Amino acid sequence: MGTLYKLSGAGNDFIVLDGRSGGVDEYRKEVTIRTLCDRNTGFKAADGRVGADGVMILSSSDDGAWDFVMEYFNSDGSSGMMCGNGGRCIVAFADFLGIVPANGKFYEFLAADGPHTGEILAHKGRSCTVKLKMKDVSEYRRCTDGWFLDTGTRHFVKFVEDVEAVDIETEGPRYRWSEEFAPIGANVNFVQVLPDGSLKVRTFEKGVEDETLACGTGITASALAAQLEAWHKDAGTDTQTSSGTSAKSIHTAVHARIDELAVDFTPSGSIFTDVFLTGPAALI
Repeated sequence: MGTLYKLSGAGNDFIVLDGRSGGVDEYRKEVTIRTLCDRNTGFKAADGRVGADGVMILSSSDDGAWDFVMEYFNSDGSSGMMCGNGGRCIVAFADFLGIVPANGKFYEFLAADGPHTGEILAHKGRSCTVKLKMKDVSEYRRCTDGWFLDTGTRHFVKFVEDVEAVDIETEGPRYRWSEEFAPIGANVNFVQVLPDGSLKVRTFEKGVEDETLACGTGITASALAAQLEAWHKDAGTDTQTSSGTSAKSIHTAVHARIDELAVDFTPSGSIFTDVFLTGPAALI
């Protein structure tokens, strides 16, 4: 059985273990994952926190093409999706384990939604700042009273006047189980655009079936949706293709429940490229 570690990405916490030497099949089992992640009786971290939002295993690349492989499981045992904060945390974990990027600068790893890169920008004690490259985003549409996007995981984004006034325990499940997103469902993000253009985001996550303190793919989806919403209001379109201008990177500051993150992306026709999520990751 492997040694268990706990990492937090802006409050989104994960149980993480090194699976490069094998012997970790037990931690891929739904019953084990549910037991470890239980908020009342699950794995207890050094700081006293119990349970987790998910479990991750850092594995070796079979063909040697990647620095490592990221296996991610929601707290209910479900898998097959990307987790943005998890991706930042597993990069911090690779650094903690002493894994040196093959290219000497940033990690190249494989996740459920494809390849990613992750770079450690700064260290401070047991915490570091990680810049994670997300996948290009081409799947999005206006729906219901918001936007649907796939940023490695399916998300619905709804803009509201005041996120603190949202009854997320009621509204989150209502959208999460909407027939429009059946049968898989979608994570739900409630987003407030602040006067300075930054975003304040609250997320209800499927698989966790509750609000989490942060959601990386949701924060990314919220930043992209904010741009889509602006284009929609200004020109009645969903993309920048009619502008005739060269693509430029857009920076969006995002306030999660307890931490600050940033999303950078470049609109390129109907696709968002060079999508990066930057924020803290800490060993706890």
